[in-house]
Amino acid sequence: MDGIRADRNRQVRAVYDRAQEVLREVRTVVKGKDTCVEKAFSAILAGGHILIEDVPGVGKTTLAVAFSHAMALETHRVQFTPDVQPSDILGFSMYHKDTGAFSYHPGPVMCNLFLADEINRTSPKTQSALLEVMEEGAVTVDGESHPVPAPFIVMATQNPRGSAGTQLLPDSQLDRFMITMRMGYPDMEDEVEIARGRSQRVRPREVRQVLAVQELLELQNLVEQIFIHDNLYKYIVRLSEATRQNNYVELGVSPRGTIACTRMARARAFLQGRSYVIPEDVAAVFPDVAVHRLQLGTRARVAHVTAEVVLEQILQQEKQPVSYMRN
Repeated sequence: MDGIRADRNRQVRAVYDRAQEVLREVRTVVKGKDTCVEKAFSAILAGGHILIEDVPGVGKTTLAVAFSHAMALETHRVQFTPDVQPSDILGFSMYHKDTGAFSYHPGPVMCNLFLADEINRTSPKTQSALLEVMEEGAVTVDGESHPVPAPFIVMATQNPRGSAGTQLLPDSQLDRFMITMRMGYPDMEDEVEIARGRSQRVRPREVRQVLAVQELLELQNLVEQIFIHDNLYKYIVRLSEATRQNNYVELGVSPRGTIACTRMARARAFLQGRSYVIPEDVAAVFPDVAVHRLQLGTRARVAHVTAEVVLEQILQQEKQPVSYMRN
């Protein structure tokens, strides 16, 4: 058993440095947001989709473009507006009268990294068009299914809900995003650097390629093999159940959210250079996995309690397991 554990640790360490190179490259253009960069990369390694909710101009698009160049991902970007239709995203079938047959014309979603910019600016019909492709990795047009390339990641941005002209994402689609994150404004030192123009010396499209697409797939496969003790599985489920039983919550974390937490914890453990998950990994990723999956009730609104506060309380109340290593 010790030999198997040692081999697994050596395998993780052998590719750990490559993953750290990706982080370093992205950080050359995304200044002062190391935690956000690591969270996004964890979701990518876990094979999940990312929703970035923040005000314009804080680097959301820069983050996506930098990752795409660091890992040689084919990237398509769509600026979502009220007039964007599902066919503008998924593609369409065209009839050829000379052959009497239809041919599929791929939409921009046929790529490795699909950047849905300001996704809450478009109609619910167009937003929902992404549901199948996010869950199944395929597009169905006129009854024919077309798989998207692997890996496939949706990185969507949206403005705060209070902005004019926005359409809230349906709960079923929010549940498809592995994490939600906010980048926030840079601190004073980083913003001074941005104002001086120093952060523009390396543009997102000049980020050095570190990984090939096939290497990213191999990394994702390795992350899936990171060990999680049964006690930690139970800890994750207890956290999810606590959201469903909380007095401030009408709708808690779904089983899909429980799976997302497991995958994100594995990815974080990998980026920390470990071949196993510890309780701190779960506690670190749980708020990002759960915050967009909670529906707060009237009691929370009256008491001015936010989803972030509810999750913080749950993490404090649920006891972390003591035993979490291999036997």
